[in-house]
Amino acid sequence: MAKELLQLYARRAVSAGHAFAEGGEAFEEFEATFPYDETPDQLAAIGDVLGDMRSAKTMDRLICGDVGFGKTEVALRAAFLAVLDGKQVAVLVPTTTLAFQHGRTFAARMTPFGINVRTMSRFVSDAERKKIRDELAAGVSEVVIGTHQLLSRHVRFADLGLLIVDEEQLFGVGQKEKIKALRDSVDVMALSATPIPRTLHMSLVGIRDLSVIDTPPEDRLSVRTFITRWDDDTIAEAVRRELGRGGQVFFIHNRIQSIAGVADRVRRLVPEARVRVGHGQMKGEDIEELLIDFAERRYDVLVATTIVGSGLDFPQANTILINRADMLGLAQLYQLRGRVGRSKVRAYCYLIIPGGAAVSADARKRLAAIRTFTELGSGYKIAAKDLEIRGAGNLLGTEQSGHIGAVGFELYRELLDEEIRRMRGEDVDKPPPAEISLPVAAFIPDDYIEEASLRLGTYKRIADAPDAEALGEVEDEIRDRFGPLPAEVGNLFAVMGVKLRAQALGLLSIDHSKDAVVYRIGEKTPIPASRLIELVAGAPARYRLLPDGRLVDKEANLLKKDAVEAVLEGLIALELCVNNRETLNQVP
Repeated sequence: MAKELLQLYARRAVSAGHAFAEGGEAFEEFEATFPYDETPDQLAAIGDVLGDMRSAKTMDRLICGDVGFGKTEVALRAAFLAVLDGKQVAVLVPTTTLAFQHGRTFAARMTPFGINVRTMSRFVSDAERKKIRDELAAGVSEVVIGTHQLLSRHVRFADLGLLIVDEEQLFGVGQKEKIKALRDSVDVMALSATPIPRTLHMSLVGIRDLSVIDTPPEDRLSVRTFITRWDDDTIAEAVRRELGRGGQVFFIHNRIQSIAGVADRVRRLVPEARVRVGHGQMKGEDIEELLIDFAERRYDVLVATTIVGSGLDFPQANTILINRADMLGLAQLYQLRGRVGRSKVRAYCYLIIPGGAAVSADARKRLAAIRTFTELGSGYKIAAKDLEIRGAGNLLGTEQSGHIGAVGFELYRELLDEEIRRMRGEDVDKPPPAEISLPVAAFIPDDYIEEASLRLGTYKRIADAPDAEALGEVEDEIRDRFGPLPAEVGNLFAVMGVKLRAQALGLLSIDHSKDAVVYRIGEKTPIPASRLIELVAGAPARYRLLPDGRLVDKEANLLKKDAVEAVLEGLIALELCVNNRETLNQVP
Protein backbone atom coordinates (compact mmCIF):
# COMPACT_ATOMS: atom_id res chain seq x y z
CA MET A 1 0.00 0.00 0.00
CA ALA A 2 2.91 2.34 0.73
CA LYS A 3 4.19 1.83 -2.81
CA GLU A 4 0.76 2.47 -4.32
CA LEU A 5 0.27 5.66 -2.31
CA LEU A 6 3.75 6.90 -3.25
CA GLN A 7 3.02 6.33 -6.91
CA LEU A 8 -0.42 7.95 -6.57
CA TYR A 9 0.91 11.14 -4.94
CA ALA A 10 3.77 11.25 -7.43
CA ARG A 11 1.40 10.91 -10.40
CA ARG A 12 -0.85 13.64 -9.01
CA ALA A 13 2.16 15.92 -8.53
CA VAL A 14 3.22 15.67 -12.17
CA SER A 15 -0.13 15.18 -13.96
CA ALA A 16 -1.93 18.11 -15.49
CA GLY A 17 -5.42 18.55 -14.07
CA HIS A 18 -8.45 20.18 -15.68
CA ALA A 19 -8.33 23.99 -15.66
CA PHE A 20 -11.90 25.12 -14.97
CA ALA A 21 -13.33 28.23 -16.60
CA GLU A 22 -14.20 31.38 -14.65
CA GLY A 23 -17.94 30.72 -14.47
CA GLY A 24 -19.15 34.14 -15.60
CA GLU A 25 -22.58 35.57 -14.82
CA ALA A 26 -24.12 32.20 -13.93
CA PHE A 27 -21.57 31.72 -11.16
CA GLU A 28 -22.16 35.24 -9.85
CA GLU A 29 -25.92 34.55 -9.76
CA PHE A 30 -25.29 31.37 -7.76
CA GLU A 31 -23.06 33.26 -5.29
CA ALA A 32 -25.85 35.78 -4.79
CA THR A 33 -28.22 33.03 -3.57
CA PHE A 34 -26.11 32.58 -0.40
CA PRO A 35 -28.37 34.10 2.28
CA TYR A 36 -25.57 35.23 4.65
CA ASP A 37 -22.56 37.52 4.54
CA GLU A 38 -19.35 35.60 3.91
CA THR A 39 -16.70 35.89 6.62
CA PRO A 40 -13.17 37.00 5.59
CA ASP A 41 -11.73 33.50 6.13
CA GLN A 42 -14.60 31.95 4.21
CA LEU A 43 -13.92 34.25 1.26
CA ALA A 44 -10.22 33.38 1.44
CA ALA A 45 -10.97 29.63 1.43
CA ILE A 46 -13.35 30.04 -1.52
CA GLY A 47 -10.63 31.99 -3.34
CA ASP A 48 -8.05 29.26 -2.62
CA VAL A 49 -10.32 26.50 -3.93
CA LEU A 50 -11.45 28.35 -7.05
CA GLY A 51 -7.85 29.34 -7.75
CA ASP A 52 -6.78 25.69 -7.52
CA MET A 53 -9.62 24.59 -9.81
CA ARG A 54 -8.91 27.25 -12.42
CA SER A 55 -5.23 26.28 -12.60
CA ALA A 56 -3.89 23.24 -14.47
CA LYS A 57 -2.57 21.80 -11.18
CA THR A 58 -4.60 18.95 -9.71
CA MET A 59 -6.21 20.23 -6.50
CA ASP A 60 -5.72 18.40 -3.20
CA ARG A 61 -6.85 20.88 -0.54
CA LEU A 62 -8.04 20.48 3.03
CA ILE A 63 -10.55 23.05 4.32
CA CYS A 64 -10.24 23.14 8.09
CA GLY A 65 -13.10 25.16 9.52
CA ASP A 66 -14.95 25.01 12.79
CA VAL A 67 -18.42 23.52 12.96
CA GLY A 68 -20.95 25.93 11.47
CA PHE A 69 -18.29 28.23 10.02
CA GLY A 70 -19.39 27.78 6.39
CA LYS A 71 -17.39 24.91 4.90
CA THR A 72 -20.47 23.63 3.05
CA GLU A 73 -20.77 26.92 1.14
CA VAL A 74 -17.16 26.52 -0.05
CA ALA A 75 -18.10 23.05 -1.30
CA LEU A 76 -21.27 24.32 -3.00
CA ARG A 77 -19.41 26.95 -4.99
CA ALA A 78 -16.70 24.52 -6.04
CA ALA A 79 -19.35 22.01 -7.15
CA PHE A 80 -21.27 24.66 -9.10
CA LEU A 81 -18.11 25.80 -10.92
CA ALA A 82 -17.34 22.18 -11.85
CA VAL A 83 -20.84 21.55 -13.22
CA LEU A 84 -20.74 24.80 -15.23
CA ASP A 85 -17.67 23.39 -16.98
CA GLY A 86 -19.42 20.12 -17.86
CA LYS A 87 -17.88 18.00 -15.10
CA GLN A 88 -19.56 15.72 -12.56
CA VAL A 89 -19.18 16.14 -8.80
CA ALA A 90 -19.13 13.43 -6.11
CA VAL A 91 -19.71 14.43 -2.48
CA LEU A 92 -18.59 11.67 -0.12
CA VAL A 93 -20.09 11.77 3.40
CA PRO A 94 -19.66 9.32 6.30
CA THR A 95 -23.28 8.75 7.35
CA THR A 96 -26.71 8.32 5.78
CA THR A 97 -28.13 11.11 7.94
CA LEU A 98 -25.54 13.57 6.67
CA ALA A 99 -26.12 12.40 3.09
CA PHE A 100 -29.83 13.12 3.58
CA GLN A 101 -29.20 16.62 4.96
CA HIS A 102 -26.54 17.51 2.35
CA GLY A 103 -28.83 16.21 -0.38
CA ARG A 104 -31.54 18.65 0.67
CA THR A 105 -29.04 21.55 0.95
CA PHE A 106 -27.39 20.96 -2.46
CA ALA A 107 -30.73 20.37 -4.21
CA ALA A 108 -32.26 23.54 -2.73
CA ARG A 109 -29.40 25.67 -4.05
CA MET A 110 -28.69 23.93 -7.36
CA THR A 111 -32.00 22.64 -8.69
CA PRO A 112 -33.22 26.19 -9.57
CA PHE A 113 -30.21 26.37 -11.92
CA GLY A 114 -31.25 23.17 -13.70
CA ILE A 115 -28.62 20.96 -12.05
CA ASN A 116 -29.55 17.32 -11.40
CA VAL A 117 -28.59 16.47 -7.77
CA ARG A 118 -28.98 12.87 -6.59
CA THR A 119 -28.44 11.22 -3.19
CA MET A 120 -27.18 7.65 -2.82
CA SER A 121 -27.39 5.95 0.59
CA ARG A 122 -29.20 3.14 2.33
CA PHE A 123 -32.27 5.41 2.52
CA VAL A 124 -32.56 4.83 -1.25
CA SER A 125 -34.21 1.68 -2.62
CA ASP A 126 -32.25 -0.81 -4.76
CA ALA A 127 -34.22 0.19 -7.86
CA GLU A 128 -33.57 3.89 -7.28
CA ARG A 129 -29.89 3.19 -6.59
CA LYS A 130 -29.54 1.38 -9.92
CA LYS A 131 -31.22 4.28 -11.69
CA ILE A 132 -28.75 6.74 -10.10
CA ARG A 133 -25.80 4.57 -11.19
CA ASP A 134 -27.13 4.51 -14.75
CA GLU A 135 -27.56 8.31 -14.71
CA LEU A 136 -24.00 8.81 -13.44
CA ALA A 137 -22.58 6.54 -16.13
CA ALA A 138 -24.60 8.39 -18.81
CA GLY A 139 -23.72 11.84 -17.44
CA VAL A 140 -27.36 12.71 -16.71
CA SER A 141 -26.73 13.22 -12.97
CA GLU A 142 -24.26 16.04 -12.39
CA VAL A 143 -23.92 16.03 -8.60
CA VAL A 144 -24.20 12.90 -6.44
CA ILE A 145 -24.05 12.89 -2.65
CA GLY A 146 -23.48 9.56 -0.97
CA THR A 147 -21.83 7.42 1.64
CA HIS A 148 -19.07 4.85 1.02
CA GLN A 149 -21.39 3.27 -1.57
CA LEU A 150 -19.92 5.81 -4.01
CA LEU A 151 -16.67 3.83 -3.72
CA SER A 152 -18.33 0.67 -5.05
CA ARG A 153 -16.88 -0.79 -8.23
CA HIS A 154 -20.42 -0.66 -9.67
CA VAL A 155 -20.44 3.17 -9.63
CA ARG A 156 -19.08 4.66 -12.87
CA PHE A 157 -18.87 8.36 -13.71
CA ALA A 158 -19.13 9.71 -17.23
CA ASP A 159 -16.76 12.62 -16.47
CA LEU A 160 -15.88 13.08 -12.80
CA GLY A 161 -14.11 16.40 -12.23
CA LEU A 162 -14.38 17.09 -8.50
CA LEU A 163 -14.46 14.95 -5.37
CA ILE A 164 -15.56 16.55 -2.08
CA VAL A 165 -14.94 14.52 1.09
CA ASP A 166 -16.96 15.84 4.04
CA GLU A 167 -16.08 15.05 7.67
CA GLU A 168 -12.87 13.50 6.42
CA GLN A 169 -11.78 12.19 9.80
CA LEU A 170 -14.53 9.57 9.72
CA PHE A 171 -13.20 7.81 6.61
CA GLY A 172 -10.38 5.31 6.43
CA VAL A 173 -7.23 6.20 4.52
CA GLY A 174 -7.84 3.29 2.15
CA GLN A 175 -11.33 4.59 1.31
CA LYS A 176 -10.09 8.09 0.56
CA GLU A 177 -7.17 6.97 -1.56
CA LYS A 178 -9.42 4.52 -3.43
CA ILE A 179 -11.58 7.22 -4.96
CA LYS A 180 -8.54 9.41 -5.66
CA ALA A 181 -7.02 6.51 -7.54
CA LEU A 182 -10.10 6.31 -9.78
CA ARG A 183 -8.89 9.41 -11.56
CA ASP A 184 -5.36 10.73 -11.13
CA SER A 185 -6.45 14.10 -12.47
CA VAL A 186 -9.62 14.60 -10.39
CA ASP A 187 -9.62 17.64 -8.11
CA VAL A 188 -10.06 16.69 -4.45
CA MET A 189 -11.31 18.89 -1.63
CA ALA A 190 -11.66 17.60 1.94
CA LEU A 191 -13.74 19.33 4.62
CA SER A 192 -13.21 18.87 8.33
CA ALA A 193 -13.59 20.74 11.59
CA THR A 194 -11.08 18.42 13.26
CA PRO A 195 -8.94 16.67 10.65
CA ILE A 196 -7.37 13.46 11.88
CA PRO A 197 -3.70 13.76 12.91
CA ARG A 198 -2.45 12.04 9.75
CA THR A 199 -4.33 14.48 7.52
CA LEU A 200 -3.39 17.55 9.55
CA HIS A 201 0.24 16.43 9.58
CA MET A 202 0.22 16.02 5.79
CA SER A 203 -1.20 19.53 5.44
CA LEU A 204 1.24 21.09 7.88
CA VAL A 205 4.23 19.65 6.09
CA GLY A 206 3.06 20.64 2.64
CA ILE A 207 1.94 17.37 1.07
CA ARG A 208 -1.54 18.85 0.80
CA ASP A 209 -2.73 22.43 0.62
CA LEU A 210 -4.52 23.83 3.65
CA SER A 211 -7.11 26.59 4.13
CA VAL A 212 -8.26 27.43 7.66
CA ILE A 213 -11.60 29.17 8.34
CA ASP A 214 -11.11 30.80 11.75
CA THR A 215 -13.63 33.63 11.56
CA PRO A 216 -16.94 32.83 13.32
CA PRO A 217 -20.25 33.93 11.81
CA GLU A 218 -21.54 37.22 13.19
CA ASP A 219 -23.13 37.05 16.69
CA ARG A 220 -22.07 33.41 17.23
CA LEU A 221 -21.34 32.54 20.91
CA SER A 222 -18.90 29.91 22.18
CA VAL A 223 -20.22 26.72 23.82
CA ARG A 224 -19.78 26.57 27.60
CA THR A 225 -18.28 23.18 28.46
CA PHE A 226 -18.37 21.34 31.80
CA ILE A 227 -16.85 18.04 32.96
CA THR A 228 -18.96 16.28 35.59
CA ARG A 229 -19.46 12.89 37.21
CA TRP A 230 -22.90 11.32 36.62
CA ASP A 231 -25.30 13.21 38.88
CA ASP A 232 -29.11 12.97 38.53
CA ASP A 233 -29.71 16.51 39.79
CA THR A 234 -27.17 18.06 37.40
CA ILE A 235 -28.61 16.20 34.39
CA ALA A 236 -32.23 17.06 35.28
CA GLU A 237 -31.32 20.73 35.81
CA ALA A 238 -29.46 20.93 32.47
CA VAL A 239 -32.40 19.45 30.55
CA ARG A 240 -35.01 21.61 32.32
CA ARG A 241 -33.00 24.80 31.76
CA GLU A 242 -32.89 24.16 28.00
CA LEU A 243 -36.57 23.24 27.78
CA GLY A 244 -37.43 26.31 29.84
CA ARG A 245 -36.00 28.61 27.16
CA GLY A 246 -37.78 26.76 24.34
CA GLY A 247 -34.84 24.67 23.14
CA GLN A 248 -34.08 20.99 22.61
CA VAL A 249 -31.48 18.60 24.02
CA PHE A 250 -29.11 15.95 22.68
CA PHE A 251 -28.18 13.17 25.11
CA ILE A 252 -25.34 11.05 23.69
CA HIS A 253 -24.94 7.46 24.90
CA ASN A 254 -22.77 5.40 22.56
CA ARG A 255 -23.90 1.91 23.63
CA ILE A 256 -26.88 0.53 21.71
CA GLN A 257 -27.36 -2.33 24.21
CA SER A 258 -28.08 0.05 27.10
CA ILE A 259 -29.41 3.13 25.31
CA ALA A 260 -33.09 2.31 26.02
CA GLY A 261 -32.36 2.11 29.75
CA VAL A 262 -30.60 5.50 29.68
CA ALA A 263 -33.57 7.03 27.84
CA ASP A 264 -35.93 5.64 30.52
CA ARG A 265 -33.73 7.18 33.21
CA VAL A 266 -33.92 10.59 31.50
CA ARG A 267 -37.71 10.24 31.32
CA ARG A 268 -37.84 9.54 35.09
CA LEU A 269 -35.58 12.51 35.86
CA VAL A 270 -37.56 14.91 33.64
CA PRO A 271 -41.09 13.47 33.29
CA GLU A 272 -42.37 16.48 31.36
CA ALA A 273 -39.81 15.99 28.55
CA ARG A 274 -40.73 14.14 25.36
CA VAL A 275 -37.85 11.67 24.80
CA ARG A 276 -37.02 9.63 21.68
CA VAL A 277 -34.13 7.22 20.92
CA GLY A 278 -31.95 7.00 17.79
CA HIS A 279 -29.04 4.74 16.78
CA GLY A 280 -27.33 3.33 13.70
CA GLN A 281 -29.08 -0.06 13.73
CA MET A 282 -32.47 1.51 13.02
CA LYS A 283 -33.95 1.38 9.53
CA GLY A 284 -33.03 4.27 7.26
CA GLU A 285 -36.58 5.53 6.95
CA ASP A 286 -36.97 5.44 10.76
CA ILE A 287 -33.82 7.55 11.25
CA GLU A 288 -35.02 9.99 8.61
CA GLU A 289 -38.40 10.30 10.33
CA LEU A 290 -36.70 10.70 13.74
CA LEU A 291 -34.54 13.58 12.50
CA ILE A 292 -37.38 15.32 10.69
CA ASP A 293 -39.52 15.09 13.83
CA PHE A 294 -36.68 16.57 15.88
CA ALA A 295 -36.23 19.42 13.40
CA GLU A 296 -39.97 20.13 13.60
CA ARG A 297 -39.93 20.04 17.45
CA ARG A 298 -42.25 17.04 17.83
CA TYR A 299 -40.15 15.94 20.82
CA ASP A 300 -37.65 17.57 23.19
CA VAL A 301 -34.76 15.18 23.97
CA LEU A 302 -32.98 12.94 21.46
CA VAL A 303 -31.09 10.15 23.24
CA ALA A 304 -28.75 8.87 20.54
CA THR A 305 -25.42 7.27 19.71
CA THR A 306 -22.76 9.26 17.89
CA ILE A 307 -24.80 9.13 14.65
CA VAL A 308 -25.68 12.77 15.33
CA GLY A 309 -22.01 13.77 15.42
CA SER A 310 -21.47 14.61 11.76
CA GLY A 311 -22.55 17.85 10.17
CA LEU A 312 -26.23 17.82 11.17
CA ASP A 313 -27.74 21.25 11.68
CA PHE A 314 -30.43 21.75 14.35
CA PRO A 315 -30.06 25.39 15.49
CA GLN A 316 -32.87 25.03 18.06
CA ALA A 317 -30.90 22.37 20.03
CA ASN A 318 -28.46 24.14 22.34
CA THR A 319 -27.67 21.71 25.17
CA ILE A 320 -25.80 18.43 24.73
CA LEU A 321 -24.93 15.86 27.40
CA ILE A 322 -22.28 13.28 26.44
CA ASN A 323 -22.25 10.16 28.63
CA ARG A 324 -18.92 8.32 29.10
CA ALA A 325 -17.09 11.16 27.41
CA ASP A 326 -13.83 9.53 28.52
CA MET A 327 -14.44 6.71 26.01
CA LEU A 328 -14.65 9.00 22.97
CA GLY A 329 -11.85 10.46 20.87
CA LEU A 330 -11.00 14.15 20.86
CA ALA A 331 -12.30 14.69 17.34
CA GLN A 332 -15.54 12.85 18.22
CA LEU A 333 -16.06 15.01 21.30
CA TYR A 334 -15.47 18.17 19.31
CA GLN A 335 -17.82 17.10 16.54
CA LEU A 336 -20.54 16.22 19.05
CA ARG A 337 -20.18 19.53 20.85
CA GLY A 338 -20.52 21.19 17.45
CA ARG A 339 -24.13 19.97 17.21
CA VAL A 340 -25.09 22.81 19.58
CA GLY A 341 -24.29 26.51 19.49
CA ARG A 342 -25.17 26.90 15.81
CA SER A 343 -27.37 29.96 16.37
CA LYS A 344 -27.12 33.21 18.33
CA VAL A 345 -28.16 31.45 21.58
CA ARG A 346 -25.62 30.47 24.27
CA ALA A 347 -25.12 26.68 24.20
CA TYR A 348 -23.98 24.22 26.89
CA CYS A 349 -22.05 20.94 26.72
CA TYR A 350 -21.78 18.49 29.65
CA LEU A 351 -19.05 15.84 29.47
CA ILE A 352 -20.19 13.08 31.83
CA ILE A 353 -17.67 10.62 33.29
CA PRO A 354 -18.56 7.71 35.60
CA GLY A 355 -18.45 8.27 39.35
CA GLY A 356 -15.56 6.51 41.05
CA ALA A 357 -14.15 4.93 37.87
CA ALA A 358 -10.54 5.48 36.86
CA VAL A 359 -9.99 7.63 33.76
CA SER A 360 -6.91 6.94 31.61
CA ALA A 361 -4.15 9.53 31.21
CA ASP A 362 -4.94 10.07 27.51
CA ALA A 363 -8.66 10.43 28.30
CA ARG A 364 -7.83 13.10 30.90
CA LYS A 365 -5.76 14.95 28.27
CA ARG A 366 -8.63 14.76 25.76
CA LEU A 367 -11.20 16.03 28.27
CA ALA A 368 -8.86 18.82 29.40
CA ALA A 369 -8.32 19.83 25.77
CA ILE A 370 -12.03 19.90 24.89
CA ARG A 371 -12.74 21.98 28.00
CA THR A 372 -9.82 24.35 27.31
CA PHE A 373 -10.56 24.98 23.63
CA THR A 374 -14.04 26.45 23.93
CA GLU A 375 -13.54 29.63 21.93
CA LEU A 376 -14.96 29.82 18.43
CA GLY A 377 -12.68 28.45 15.75
CA SER A 378 -10.89 25.90 17.94
CA GLY A 379 -11.10 23.03 15.47
CA TYR A 380 -7.58 23.58 14.16
CA LYS A 381 -6.19 23.78 17.71
CA ILE A 382 -8.11 20.64 18.69
CA ALA A 383 -6.61 18.77 15.74
CA ALA A 384 -3.14 20.05 16.63
CA LYS A 385 -3.62 18.86 20.23
CA ASP A 386 -4.80 15.49 18.91
CA LEU A 387 -1.63 15.39 16.82
CA GLU A 388 0.36 15.94 20.03
CA ILE A 389 -1.55 13.31 22.05
CA ARG A 390 -1.76 10.57 19.43
CA GLY A 391 1.26 11.21 17.23
CA ALA A 392 1.48 11.93 13.53
CA GLY A 393 0.25 8.59 12.25
CA ASN A 394 1.79 6.48 9.52
CA LEU A 395 1.82 8.74 6.49
CA LEU A 396 1.96 5.85 4.07
CA GLY A 397 -0.22 3.24 5.73
CA THR A 398 -3.82 3.01 6.87
CA GLU A 399 -3.25 3.84 10.54
CA GLN A 400 -4.90 7.12 11.49
CA SER A 401 -2.84 7.61 14.66
CA GLY A 402 0.37 6.42 16.30
CA HIS A 403 3.93 7.39 15.49
CA ILE A 404 5.47 6.96 12.06
CA GLY A 405 6.95 3.49 12.22
CA ALA A 406 8.59 1.77 9.29
CA VAL A 407 8.85 4.90 7.11
CA GLY A 408 9.82 8.24 8.65
CA PHE A 409 8.56 11.47 7.13
CA GLU A 410 11.91 12.59 5.74
CA LEU A 411 12.46 9.27 4.00
CA TYR A 412 8.90 9.51 2.68
CA ARG A 413 9.55 12.94 1.18
CA GLU A 414 12.85 11.73 -0.26
CA LEU A 415 11.17 8.69 -1.84
CA LEU A 416 8.32 10.83 -3.16
CA ASP A 417 10.66 13.40 -4.72
CA GLU A 418 12.69 10.57 -6.24
CA GLU A 419 9.57 8.93 -7.68
CA ILE A 420 8.44 12.26 -9.18
CA ARG A 421 11.85 12.84 -10.78
CA ARG A 422 11.88 9.27 -12.11
CA MET A 423 8.42 9.78 -13.70
CA ARG A 424 9.72 12.97 -15.31
CA GLY A 425 12.61 11.00 -16.77
CA GLU A 426 15.25 12.73 -14.64
CA ASP A 427 18.37 11.04 -13.30
CA VAL A 428 17.63 9.92 -9.74
CA ASP A 429 20.85 8.06 -9.02
CA LYS A 430 22.82 10.18 -6.63
CA PRO A 431 26.14 9.40 -4.96
CA PRO A 432 26.11 8.50 -1.28
CA PRO A 433 27.11 11.27 1.15
CA ALA A 434 30.85 11.74 1.57
CA GLU A 435 32.39 9.96 4.55
CA ILE A 436 34.80 12.15 6.50
CA SER A 437 37.26 10.50 8.90
CA LEU A 438 39.67 12.88 10.59
CA PRO A 439 41.55 12.66 13.92
CA VAL A 440 39.64 15.50 15.60
CA ALA A 441 37.14 15.53 18.46
CA ALA A 442 33.91 16.70 16.81
CA PHE A 443 30.81 16.39 18.99
CA ILE A 444 28.42 18.32 21.28
CA PRO A 445 29.40 17.92 24.94
CA ASP A 446 26.61 17.01 27.38
CA ASP A 447 27.36 20.02 29.54
CA TYR A 448 26.99 22.41 26.58
CA ILE A 449 23.49 21.25 25.55
CA GLU A 450 22.22 19.29 28.53
CA GLU A 451 18.82 18.11 27.28
CA ALA A 452 19.23 14.97 25.17
CA SER A 453 16.37 15.72 22.77
CA LEU A 454 17.73 19.22 22.09
CA ARG A 455 21.20 17.81 21.55
CA LEU A 456 19.91 15.22 19.06
CA GLY A 457 17.84 17.86 17.29
CA THR A 458 20.93 20.06 16.97
CA TYR A 459 22.96 17.21 15.48
CA LYS A 460 20.17 16.68 12.95
CA ARG A 461 20.02 20.34 11.98
CA ILE A 462 23.78 20.43 11.47
CA ALA A 463 23.70 17.27 9.38
CA ASP A 464 20.74 18.52 7.30
CA ALA A 465 22.27 21.89 6.38
CA PRO A 466 22.25 21.94 2.55
CA ASP A 467 25.05 24.48 2.07
CA ALA A 468 27.65 26.57 3.86
CA GLU A 469 25.27 29.50 4.33
CA ALA A 470 22.65 27.35 6.08
CA LEU A 471 25.35 25.72 8.19
CA GLY A 472 26.58 29.17 9.23
CA GLU A 473 23.05 30.19 10.25
CA VAL A 474 22.75 27.11 12.47
CA GLU A 475 26.13 27.89 14.01
CA ASP A 476 25.14 31.50 14.75
CA GLU A 477 21.85 30.39 16.32
CA ILE A 478 23.54 27.79 18.55
CA ARG A 479 26.13 30.30 19.68
CA ASP A 480 23.35 32.77 20.47
CA ARG A 481 21.27 30.22 22.44
CA PHE A 482 23.94 28.27 24.30
CA GLY A 483 26.97 30.56 24.44
CA PRO A 484 30.49 30.41 22.94
CA LEU A 485 31.21 27.18 21.07
CA PRO A 486 33.45 24.64 22.82
CA ALA A 487 36.36 23.40 20.72
CA GLU A 488 34.57 20.11 20.01
CA VAL A 489 31.49 21.90 18.63
CA GLY A 490 33.69 24.18 16.53
CA ASN A 491 35.36 21.07 15.11
CA LEU A 492 31.96 19.59 14.35
CA PHE A 493 30.98 22.60 12.25
CA ALA A 494 34.38 22.59 10.55
CA VAL A 495 34.09 18.89 9.64
CA MET A 496 30.54 19.42 8.31
CA GLY A 497 31.85 22.31 6.22
CA VAL A 498 34.49 19.97 4.81
CA LYS A 499 31.78 17.40 4.05
CA LEU A 500 29.67 19.91 2.10
CA ARG A 501 32.66 20.95 -0.03
CA ALA A 502 33.66 17.29 -0.56
CA GLN A 503 30.17 16.38 -1.78
CA ALA A 504 30.18 19.31 -4.21
CA LEU A 505 33.40 17.85 -5.68
CA GLY A 506 31.88 14.37 -5.99
CA LEU A 507 34.22 12.88 -3.39
CA LEU A 508 33.13 9.61 -1.80
CA SER A 509 35.35 9.91 1.26
CA ILE A 510 38.20 11.73 2.93
CA ASP A 511 40.41 9.54 5.11
CA HIS A 512 43.77 9.89 6.76
CA SER A 513 46.87 7.96 7.65
CA LYS A 514 49.59 9.17 9.96
CA ASP A 515 51.34 11.18 7.25
CA ALA A 516 48.79 11.78 4.45
CA VAL A 517 45.20 12.57 3.55
CA VAL A 518 43.41 10.34 1.03
CA TYR A 519 40.59 11.71 -1.17
CA ARG A 520 38.43 9.05 -2.89
CA ILE A 521 37.04 10.58 -6.08
CA GLY A 522 33.67 9.36 -7.39
CA GLU A 523 32.74 8.67 -11.01
CA LYS A 524 30.43 11.70 -11.20
CA THR A 525 33.01 14.24 -10.05
CA PRO A 526 33.01 17.62 -11.81
CA ILE A 527 36.84 17.60 -11.70
CA PRO A 528 38.17 17.24 -15.28
CA ALA A 529 40.58 14.30 -15.58
CA SER A 530 43.06 16.45 -17.50
CA ARG A 531 43.24 19.05 -14.73
CA LEU A 532 43.61 16.32 -12.08
CA ILE A 533 46.53 14.81 -13.98
CA GLU A 534 48.04 18.28 -14.34
CA LEU A 535 47.72 18.81 -10.57
CA VAL A 536 49.57 15.55 -9.82
CA ALA A 537 52.21 16.12 -12.50
CA GLY A 538 52.87 19.63 -11.22
CA ALA A 539 53.74 18.40 -7.70
CA PRO A 540 54.81 14.72 -7.91
CA ALA A 541 56.50 14.84 -4.51
CA ARG A 542 53.21 15.82 -2.91
CA TYR A 543 50.40 14.07 -4.85
CA ARG A 544 49.91 10.51 -6.00
CA LEU A 545 46.92 9.32 -8.05
CA LEU A 546 46.06 5.63 -7.58
CA PRO A 547 44.25 3.50 -10.22
CA ASP A 548 41.12 3.12 -8.05
CA GLY A 549 40.51 6.89 -8.06
CA ARG A 550 42.17 7.79 -4.76
CA LEU A 551 44.24 10.96 -4.56
CA VAL A 552 46.93 10.85 -1.85
CA ASP A 553 48.17 14.19 -0.45
CA LYS A 554 51.48 13.26 1.17
CA GLU A 555 52.28 16.79 2.30
CA ALA A 556 49.24 16.92 4.62
CA ASN A 557 51.08 15.53 7.63
CA LEU A 558 48.34 15.55 10.27
CA LEU A 559 50.84 15.08 13.09
CA LYS A 560 52.44 18.41 12.25
CA LYS A 561 49.48 20.59 11.26
CA ASP A 562 45.76 21.08 12.00
CA ALA A 563 43.78 18.27 10.36
CA VAL A 564 40.93 20.44 9.08
CA GLU A 565 43.31 23.04 7.66
CA ALA A 566 45.31 20.32 5.90
CA VAL A 567 42.17 18.87 4.30
CA LEU A 568 40.90 22.33 3.29
CA GLU A 569 44.18 22.96 1.45
CA GLY A 570 43.60 19.85 -0.62
CA LEU A 571 39.95 20.73 -1.27
CA ILE A 572 40.93 24.22 -2.46
CA ALA A 573 43.37 22.66 -4.93
CA LEU A 574 40.64 20.39 -6.30
CA GLU A 575 38.15 23.28 -6.47
CA LEU A 576 40.68 25.27 -8.49
CA CYS A 577 40.84 22.34 -10.93
CA VAL A 578 37.09 22.50 -11.40
CA ASN A 579 37.16 26.25 -11.91
CA ASN A 580 40.02 25.82 -14.44
CA ARG A 581 42.20 28.26 -12.59
CA GLU A 582 45.75 28.00 -11.24
CA THR A 583 46.28 24.90 -9.13
CA LEU A 584 47.36 25.17 -5.52
CA ASN A 585 51.00 24.25 -6.07
CA GLN A 586 51.34 27.16 -8.48
CA VAL A 587 49.92 29.66 -5.97
CA PRO A 588 52.54 31.39 -3.78
